[in-house]
Amino acid sequence: MLRLEGVSAAYGNIKALSDVSLEVEEGQMVAIVGPNGAGKSTMFKVISGVVPATSGRIFYRGVDLLASDPADRASLGIAHVPEGRQVFKSLTIAENLEMGAYSLPDRSRKKQAVERAYELFPVLAERRRQQAGLLSGGQQQMLAIGRALVTNPRLLILDEATEGLAPLVREEIWHALHKLRAGGHAMLVIDKYVRRLIDMADRHVIVEKGRVVWQGSSSALAADQGLWARYLGV
Repeated sequence: MLRLEGVSAAYGNIKALSDVSLEVEEGQMVAIVGPNGAGKSTMFKVISGVVPATSGRIFYRGVDLLASDPADRASLGIAHVPEGRQVFKSLTIAENLEMGAYSLPDRSRKKQAVERAYELFPVLAERRRQQAGLLSGGQQQMLAIGRALVTNPRLLILDEATEGLAPLVREEIWHALHKLRAGGHAMLVIDKYVRRLIDMADRHVIVEKGRVVWQGSSSALAADQGLWARYLGV
């Protein structure tokens, strides 16, 4: 579905990614893990077009993403939820979701997409007329994910979706992601709760200093304490 081949990126003279290669298959969850500043978020920004690649190739379902305008990538079926709970705080929940669905071709499909977001996160349906800026941090994160989902993506890219949230709210979001996986969504995720990812992700990619230093299955990562000690600070 998604394939990165030798991708590099930089901020000015500072190299952020170097020769990164990985794949995400249809319906698969792949977790990107590693220390802070390793280049994980930069990788996601390169995929979505926020940061340009300096070399390499990225293919999504056969389409060369680096030859595609960043604004067109959502229409290809890619939704990126960046870290920081980026919602339109002056708009209501309903208006935020409608903004996400603006590119859908007809009113009935827009309504269906918004209703699916409400089904996934019922608290959003209960408060749909409330301004997003008045929501709790966890509810804002649910709204950010819901707004991404109303574009009907096949690949969901999540950057620190549970960072800074209370344990119960984190579990609610993990439960929602589990339901999305069961529904066939592929996911590429960054999250500090690596032990929780072990239970959900199919594969893990460890990144350090902008390079991929290990890739493998959840069971392989769980069994290798040397990897945990060297790269994950455990």
